[in-house]
Amino acid sequence: MDNIWAYAADCGYGEDRSLVGFEVEATDGVVGQVERQTDHDGMRHLVVDTGMWVFGTSLLIPAGLITGIDSDSRRVIVGRAREEIKAAPRFARDSETTDVAYLSEVGNYYLALDPVPVS
Repeated sequence: MDNIWAYAADCGYGEDRSLVGFEVEATDGVVGQVERQTDHDGMRHLVVDTGMWVFGTSLLIPAGLITGIDSDSRRVIVGRAREEIKAAPRFARDSETTDVAYLSEVGNYYLALDPVPVS
């Protein structure tokens, strides 16, 4: 993973594409639905509404975790397990989606995880 905040060239993302409303799927199940996508100073990420999975909270997924986008089924595929995503630093306020210190904490969390095994 070269840049945790950039969409991989082969994930299927186009610059003019909105992912809002797409379902987010981890390696072992659904995480939630894209609430919004943000690009703060080149730190691209999705804000995902988890519904009841994580007690109705939202979480942040850096664009570099996206391994695929299926437009037909409106799904974003993320190369991490649900428990890894659930354990990531949470944000409590919308302003944190533009807080560089918070974004760095999230990025560092994912970068510290073992690489995703290639199937």
